[in-house]
Amino acid sequence: MTDGAVAGPVTARLDLLPLREADAPEMSRVLADPALYLHTGGAPQPEDALRARYRRLVAGSPDPAVRWCNWLLRLRAEDRLTGYVQATIAAGPAELAWVVGTPWQGRGLASEAVTALAAALPDAPYGVTVLLAHIHPGHHASAAVATAAGLRPTAARRDGEVRWERRLAPRGGAVTRAPPPGSGACRGRVPLRRTGEHRSPASGTATIWRGRMSPSPKTG
Repeated sequence: MTDGAVAGPVTARLDLLPLREADAPEMSRVLADPALYLHTGGAPQPEDALRARYRRLVAGSPDPAVRWCNWLLRLRAEDRLTGYVQATIAAGPAELAWVVGTPWQGRGLASEAVTALAAALPDAPYGVTVLLAHIHPGHHASAAVATAAGLRPTAARRDGEVRWERRLAPRGGAVTRAPPPGSGACRGRVPLRRTGEHRSPASGTATIWRGRMSPSPKTG
């Protein structure tokens, strides 16, 4: 973990660890099954391409109004990475995306991670007021994950995907300013609560990154 990295929630089975370029070799194996990309397009990336992608993500969003947060899911019982969750935060809303590798699906890990993240994002250091996700209408596993995290489908569509949404009770005012260097997993501008200074992370998501980085399937 780099200096200043913002750790995510700890759940009953998972540690949410800030993304690092050094994790690309292990994650290239986690994400190697082509079935993960059935509803999102794309294909597994070789280790060198994934390493380059992680380097760009750690560098942060080119948009100063947006922050990217990326956490890898470490299953403590097996001491190995099993997937990731992401949140892109911009002036209140956070768009979520997630992936669990095929060998670990069907165990509720995605629901556990996304539900914990959804519970943490309204608080410091995040300050999120709306959770969003865009899910293919045929991706029932991801719909179940979103439902578990309290999101509900709306009538809105984007690129054929259904917009899911959950509005959160606001928990204090916020101001925005540039973050200090070395903000780890969460890069971009930082909402700060008036009661103190807190970093607020943001990450890329599948739909936000489409055509920029690489699509991120929502797979539970």
